[in-house]
Amino acid sequence: MEQKLLFFDIDGTLLDENKQLPASTEAAVAELKRQGHYVAIATGRAPFMFAELREKLGIDTFVSFNGSYVELENEAIYKRSLNASELKRLTAHAEENDHPVVYLDHRDMKANVPHHPHIEKSLGSLKFDHPEFDESYLEGRSIYQTLLFCAEGEEQPYEDKFDAFDFIRWHEVSTDVLPSGGSKAIGIEALMNRLGASKEDVYVFGDGPNDVEMLEFTKNSVAMGNSVPQALEAAAIQTSHVNDDGLVKALRQLGFIK
Repeated sequence: MEQKLLFFDIDGTLLDENKQLPASTEAAVAELKRQGHYVAIATGRAPFMFAELREKLGIDTFVSFNGSYVELENEAIYKRSLNASELKRLTAHAEENDHPVVYLDHRDMKANVPHHPHIEKSLGSLKFDHPEFDESYLEGRSIYQTLLFCAEGEEQPYEDKFDAFDFIRWHEVSTDVLPSGGSKAIGIEALMNRLGASKEDVYVFGDGPNDVEMLEFTKNSVAMGNSVPQALEAAAIQTSHVNDDGLVKALRQLGFIK
């Protein structure tokens, strides 16, 4: 098989429901690399949130922040930060409504409040501690993503007020705030163009609402059995649940491994 570009989501795709990397998945990634394919990650997480996973899998190419920050072999090739003035305006609106926020750049994350149970609950589900308090972290730096902590439905007024941003819920009390029109597909396209590849060379694997655009981007798309309905509808292929070796089964079906 000629060299292909394979992009894997993390949570619910590479990692199982317990946030563990199955040994079968680790072995499959190693085999893909041995064959000479480009193996990359496409995630909503910040780069520092999956540095250990990249090291374990030997991956140095990724799309992070749902497409807003992209690296190819440890070199940043695409960056799109949140509009600074609009982010300040959003923060002020959030403070008025007792909705805390967390600012993320490619190196770290900081909260605009010392502590909040919504932050602890949602980031705890990803095995991360409550970030340190630094309400000035948005000043003078590129913020690629912000987390807005509110209950389901409470993000609607923000969607109505802030055209510069897209809001993608990933947890019952947390929503990603992204540059408007951004997606993992845009980051994948940036990598594809840099490598001189075509859509026919690109394979994508995901399960969440933030995977829909990349699943629609190429005909070589796989939705995990644990996917949300939108992802299942967008993908060309459906595989088994992540806890049932769904990723490995898909790679076998596609002819990458035996």
